[in-house]
Amino acid sequence: MRALLAVAGLLAAAGLDRAAAAPADFDYYVLSLSWSPQYCAEPEGARDHRQCGGARRFAFVLHGLWPQDERGFPADCAPDSTVPKRLVDGMLDIMPSPSLVRYQWRKHGTCSGLDVDQYFATARRAFDSIAIPARYRTAPQAVYVAPRQLEQDFLAANPRLRAAGLTVQCNGRYLRELRICLDKQLAPRACGRDVRDRCRTDELIVRPVK
Repeated sequence: MRALLAVAGLLAAAGLDRAAAAPADFDYYVLSLSWSPQYCAEPEGARDHRQCGGARRFAFVLHGLWPQDERGFPADCAPDSTVPKRLVDGMLDIMPSPSLVRYQWRKHGTCSGLDVDQYFATARRAFDSIAIPARYRTAPQAVYVAPRQLEQDFLAANPRLRAAGLTVQCNGRYLRELRICLDKQLAPRACGRDVRDRCRTDELIVRPVK
């Protein structure tokens, strides 16, 4: 038992207990852009009337801005922290789910070293810094595209991005997310080893915005 306690103490001292990581103790950000039509096609989205049942139809939306380490990531650095309603309401144009706004702050924002206003201002700046290619802004019909071509489309629209700083996430053959790696000043950078493509298909289906 003493040996186990000693090992646990050494791990914590070495900074390997990421759940207890100090705020701002991270290496870079991952900006996650979610393809809203895919979320709305899944069971959770079917129950989300604000994002999926309202008059506005969303394309790429902000899923989150995540502090990331070269290996692993910190999380839940102050789990009891809350988001004022004015901030929740102010994010709904790009992050159209109040529960998502609150969750992202609790899990990721509290580890950023920023206060709640600064964190969401930074998340908006990161989102606004990425130009969405024209074919993915409205997409009235399904788009069929290779994962590599999707990345190339974003690289062409955003010359500052790096190929090593983009990853595509999908659900089967369907596009789910694009993740973009940024440094703490929101400049593009390469992703660490833990952030990589999660698609095993030669052709993605990008669900239509409708």
